[in-house]
Amino acid sequence: MTTVAAYAAPAAKAPLERTTIERRAVREHDVLIDIKFAGICHSDIHQAQEGWGQATFPMVPGHEIAGVVSEVGPGVTKYQVGDRVGVGCLVDSCRECDNCKAGAEQHCTGGSVGTYNAVGKDGEITYGGYSQKVVVDENFVVRIPDGLSLDVAAPLLCAGITTYSPLKHWGAGPGKKVAVIGLGGLGHMGVKIAHALGAEVTVLSQSLRKKDDGLKLGADHYYATSDPKTFKELAGSFDLILSTVSAPLDFGAYLSLLRTGGALVNVGAPEEPIALNLFSLIGGNKTLAGSAIGGIAETQEMLDFCAEHGFGAEIELINADQINEAYERVQNSDVRYRFVIDTATI
Repeated sequence: MTTVAAYAAPAAKAPLERTTIERRAVREHDVLIDIKFAGICHSDIHQAQEGWGQATFPMVPGHEIAGVVSEVGPGVTKYQVGDRVGVGCLVDSCRECDNCKAGAEQHCTGGSVGTYNAVGKDGEITYGGYSQKVVVDENFVVRIPDGLSLDVAAPLLCAGITTYSPLKHWGAGPGKKVAVIGLGGLGHMGVKIAHALGAEVTVLSQSLRKKDDGLKLGADHYYATSDPKTFKELAGSFDLILSTVSAPLDFGAYLSLLRTGGALVNVGAPEEPIALNLFSLIGGNKTLAGSAIGGIAETQEMLDFCAEHGFGAEIELINADQINEAYERVQNSDVRYRFVIDTATI
């Protein structure tokens, strides 16, 4: 066991505070990672505040982890000391079900294990990346390409794969018109990735406040959804709409923006249920879908794709004692576009 410093929420909705946690000794197939940077995902806030249901405390959030390998178990074959690596939303799965065998560990029917606020196969609570070190099975670690600096790579472990996976699955590419709802931590990565895939990209945001940013990130068009004319002008325009917001939407209005056979895919997860008139789906053979991160192999594919195209996340680097302030700013949509903790300050 190794004692390391961390930032934890002691109870639901309580401010995070500095503490210490125990990391397990390195097992045969484990990798010990010195965490260098950890992204702050809106999911961290939802879970620390029990917005998605009952949680386990104390909670050390963080599933956007970038660091360097400092020790490997005797059976490790994929990594060695000094390698630049990342850990995303999962640290284990059953590895035996059809989904796991197909590389979709995020949909493990035996129960995947989250990087934090979960119980591992050993019965121990998992603690996330707001800490100095983490021990993870090598099969749930990914390699960060040399073309990506660790700080801008960290948010790719959730925000990157969460947008890359549905964009690839639903065929974003040349000749396709893609809209991204929201230009936040997820949305700005959706714009970058959809643009790099070759799609014509439109941002749908509440206002035009971030229009210049959106266009610089790769959007071809930018519209304010607070303007009723937007929905009239863009009716029937898009092959794919990616919703990255965590607030309830008028899905009927957004479905009207799809072409026949188009899809609206949700990666944002509002805490409240939504209402939907099914005629907005039936008319035009439209699809309302959801998507959750990606498997380990696809996460590696995404990292390689981002490195090949020369981009990571747009970040604001903060010290650990600024985490609570950062949570407030995320909830107020006051970040461009991902907070990343310099874990040397923990």
